[in-house]
Amino acid sequence: MKFKKLRPDAKTPVYGSAAAAGADLYVCSDHEISIMPGETVLLPTGLAVAIPDGYVGLIFARSSLGTKKGLAPANKVGVIDADYRGEILISMHNHSPEKQTLAPYERVAQMVIVPFLQAAYEEAEELDNTTRGAGGFGSTGSV
Repeated sequence: MKFKKLRPDAKTPVYGSAAAAGADLYVCSDHEISIMPGETVLLPTGLAVAIPDGYVGLIFARSSLGTKKGLAPANKVGVIDADYRGEILISMHNHSPEKQTLAPYERVAQMVIVPFLQAAYEEAEELDNTTRGAGGFGSTGSV
């Protein structure tokens, strides 16, 4: 997949292991970034990508940041559409009760490239019946 460095010090996305689904993304900053409790900041990556048509880039939290620092993407999963060519920015939220600090060029998120289907929506008077129907919103309804 093609990418462009928008800043010379931007880090190339890398997979942490041979079987990793997500490529690590790094904050593009030569200084520490502090995030106060309850605060959301936009973290620059210094990268733009050319995601192929029919695919989407999904931005997920790194489990270590969420577990150790309480930091996770504010929108939970970021969506990078195939036609977007701007900088990838990570909207990072501090869920912890303490100020958290990111080191320069720290890994801050991971991007997974997945195929998708674009549905053709059609309004209908009725929908087909299922065993579940409208029951169990938020669960299967089982006790």
